[in-house]
Amino acid sequence: MGSIICMMLSCTSQTDHSMNLSRGAQQVAALWTAEDGSQDELAQFIADNECKTDSERLALFESLSRILENVYQSADLLTVELLRPTQLTNACEPQNPDWIMSGYSPLAHFADDMFANKLAFITILNFPHYTLEEKNTLGRHWTRQEWAYARMGDVFTTRVPAAVKTQMSQSLAHAENYIADYNIYMGNLRTEDGRRLWSEDKVLLSHWNLRDEIKALYGTEDGIEKQEMIYRVMQRIVEQTIPQQAVNGKDYVWKPYSTQDTPEPYTRYARILEIARAYFAEDPYCPSMPTGIVRNFEGGVEIPAEELDSLFRSLVGSKEVKKVASLIRERLGRDLRPYDIWYDGFKARASLNEDALSAQTRALYPDANAFAADMPRLLTKMGFYSEDARRIARHITVEPARGSGHAWPCLGRKEDARLRTRIPATGMDYKGYNIAVHEFGHCIEQILDMYFIDYYMLSGVPNTAYTEASAFLWQQRDLQLLPSNSVCGLSAERSDSEAVLDQFWSMYEIMGVSLVDMTMWKWIYAHPKATPKELCEATMQIAKDVWNMYYEPVMGEHDCMLLAVYSHMVNSPMYLPNYPLGHIVQFQLEEHLAQYKTPAEFAGEYMRIYRLGRLTPKEWMVQAVGEAPSIEPILRAVEAIR
Repeated sequence: MGSIICMMLSCTSQTDHSMNLSRGAQQVAALWTAEDGSQDELAQFIADNECKTDSERLALFESLSRILENVYQSADLLTVELLRPTQLTNACEPQNPDWIMSGYSPLAHFADDMFANKLAFITILNFPHYTLEEKNTLGRHWTRQEWAYARMGDVFTTRVPAAVKTQMSQSLAHAENYIADYNIYMGNLRTEDGRRLWSEDKVLLSHWNLRDEIKALYGTEDGIEKQEMIYRVMQRIVEQTIPQQAVNGKDYVWKPYSTQDTPEPYTRYARILEIARAYFAEDPYCPSMPTGIVRNFEGGVEIPAEELDSLFRSLVGSKEVKKVASLIRERLGRDLRPYDIWYDGFKARASLNEDALSAQTRALYPDANAFAADMPRLLTKMGFYSEDARRIARHITVEPARGSGHAWPCLGRKEDARLRTRIPATGMDYKGYNIAVHEFGHCIEQILDMYFIDYYMLSGVPNTAYTEASAFLWQQRDLQLLPSNSVCGLSAERSDSEAVLDQFWSMYEIMGVSLVDMTMWKWIYAHPKATPKELCEATMQIAKDVWNMYYEPVMGEHDCMLLAVYSHMVNSPMYLPNYPLGHIVQFQLEEHLAQYKTPAEFAGEYMRIYRLGRLTPKEWMVQAVGEAPSIEPILRAVEAIR
């Protein structure tokens, strides 16, 4: 910092307002370069642009909020339109220009432009950045307005060049496009004696639909044989020994246990390394968060990676795991297999016929419009008042996805949240419905903390785990939301103990997957020049190590690599830990919401919680349920089951 700035700061009185200006001036000076002006010009800029009164600061905040909402929203609307051909099935068939533009980022130059015109510096000067530790300590006493001011201070904290941001957006688009078309044509698989186990038209996207097929096969006549074959397909995807022609291969017939045709050329790991190189390019411009790992967890998730790692290992290594595994073993009447990490028998639908369920959902939802039309009913069934239900549903657009499905959030109050799910020509099958309800939970959260929020800068949730918690909460009630609570003649309700066991087993599975993902990224940063083959070998070893430590004692099989099959590891770097964190948050929310006995009370409290907005994860949970995120509540609940 220049001597002139130091002199100015030393003369500043230590009121709350002046302390903010002092902090802001230091942060401006840290990002000011010779191209921005001399030290004298920096000092003059600070003197000219600092807010002198609280009312001036509020007026500036409101102006900046309006600008940011318009910019973010306009860029998002453009992105949505550009991505339609590559993401939606009701759009035109994507051509080469569409694939090229899928990696285009309208906001790539935004920060550069805002530093060039000095608006970024005005923002930093008057709304300085607070560290995560400061937010968690000082934030306990902040008003809503002070929280909104602090979030304004998070907007401009680095100066990553536009070209580097474009590199990241393109690498993510390449990975997304690769995964969106990673279909396995199940009717082309053959047993060693030449039998076909699935119908000719059965197509499953990896890994989501493959996993869901394993879940659906429990209790079926040929379930184990099919599950074992899917397991072998998954192994070959991780190993990259899967034949190249089998990936999205409509006409390629092969035997997963023995076919040795030309394998996929480590494409899975090449896509991950392309994203890693984009992170490496960003690192020099982020001195306070010098790696993609730190930026993702401390900057994005706002929970350090080490804290999540410890939290997850505490649960997967707990004595309660063996208790639940023993119960599953008893119900299945056999020793556990690795794919039993996806055992689905605690859910109410586990005892139901999925074909019958699919018949019901296809009749209800022949297309996206039918699901959209039914959303007000779904909301009122959960206890929302009709006016709120209509208002929420009005801002959600339902669209058929090329991939497995996702929720695309709105970034301003002139656009909708978008619910995407796979809808075949025959209508929405049960798997699609289950995913649609999950994405519906995302969209409801996104509308509540955008259209029902008090400050735009507080729109959203602390991190994606908290929107996953909302999605899980709704998905868990998918059968309850059907027109009758009685589905196919059986009750859709579950006992409390079954719900606890279901959530616990889901946590056990996804925490192991997340540990593999986080450890893989540590390895990548330790080996920045790794080849795709080397990353493949390292990832397989990491998956084996996690399995052998926490899963082999329970599930059996040494050196299993199944935990590395998740497609998120390719197209959503370091996203997976949000799922187990979301389960933890959901369980605490469920315990809290259980005290609200009527649907209207439940919906009212749910709305209060999801209007808290983008506080830190810790503070959000304290204000929502009275305690920080913790695995202790679910461990106690499992221990109490007899």
